[in-house]
Amino acid sequence: MKPKRIIISGGGTGGHIYPAIAIASAIQEIVPRCEFLFVGAEGKMEMEKVPKAGFKIVGLPIVGINRQHMMKNVLFPFKLFKSLTKALAILNEFKPDLAVGVGGYASGPMLLAAWIKGIPYVIQEQNSFAGITNKFLASKAQRIFVAYPNMEKFFPKEKIQYLGNPVRKDLIDQVGKKEKAMVHFGLQPKKPCILIIGGSQGARTINLAIQAGLETLANSQVQIIWQTGIPFEKEAQASAQSQADLHAYVSAFIYEMDLAYAAADLVISRAGALSVSEICLVGKASILVPLPSAAEDHQTQNAQSLVSEGAAILVKDVEAKNSLVHEAITCLQNKELLAQIEKQSKSMAKPSAAHDIATNILALLTLHEK
Repeated sequence: MKPKRIIISGGGTGGHIYPAIAIASAIQEIVPRCEFLFVGAEGKMEMEKVPKAGFKIVGLPIVGINRQHMMKNVLFPFKLFKSLTKALAILNEFKPDLAVGVGGYASGPMLLAAWIKGIPYVIQEQNSFAGITNKFLASKAQRIFVAYPNMEKFFPKEKIQYLGNPVRKDLIDQVGKKEKAMVHFGLQPKKPCILIIGGSQGARTINLAIQAGLETLANSQVQIIWQTGIPFEKEAQASAQSQADLHAYVSAFIYEMDLAYAAADLVISRAGALSVSEICLVGKASILVPLPSAAEDHQTQNAQSLVSEGAAILVKDVEAKNSLVHEAITCLQNKELLAQIEKQSKSMAKPSAAHDIATNILALLTLHEK
């Protein structure tokens, strides 16, 4: 029997790329002979990240719609047509048995091409508010794997499977890592620690709020692990070093996220789908600061899904500079509240998401084989 071939399309951000890689890796663990081809957007981060994970990728010339300056979208129809044409050529050459769309620029033309060619496809929607492309493609999808309940307001109910977001395997086991984490980041083992993350590029609002509150954090005997993104790294390091009493690890990017979460008593983060899923998986209390310019304000919807269950605290972007650090210190000082948020956060985790999605995809492949 020849190996099954699967195309996985999407990307643009880590929130799309890492779940895609996690799904492919989980399928490989079950059926090592499966062949994969990733399809991303030219010039986007997936073109670097996917090969590093050991998978082949090709790029489409697709770009996103500029919602703030609509006049800049003049070339979008041409790039979409060119991308669709290339997607059809990729399907003719690779001849996949199934396509998987994880959202992002490349997912739309690739799944549309699969529909034209009669190739079955599935969608993995990471957010609690579905994007335009996934809503458009949902009616022809075989399955729609979602990370939040109540997604039938966006998708046909009979196609939905609530399985969670696939995340990095190294995050799942947090047992016994705290001591190692404190040594790794050069922190004090008995002082409370806040992990500050803003996505792979950092988050300017969060960075400025933390910078403004460094003295307050130092006076409160709170230490920090601060992922700043490249643009703010040097400024953040200088600001942290100016506070003699502050224990801080400051870096543009944190590679050892399992240790960063293990060290944290509280997480401050944007509310991207992957970040939210990781926070729940490790069972941490969090303060979420949604990015207001995210498409369809989906980060606020993601955050509200946790807040409504008592699993996180929400601070609006416009209020962050004045209230974020105060809210964090207040939360750390209220041990009962902290424990309750941690408990609720953990209850919303889906640790087997990647395996469950992989199992369902393989079942679909078997079904279409008959």
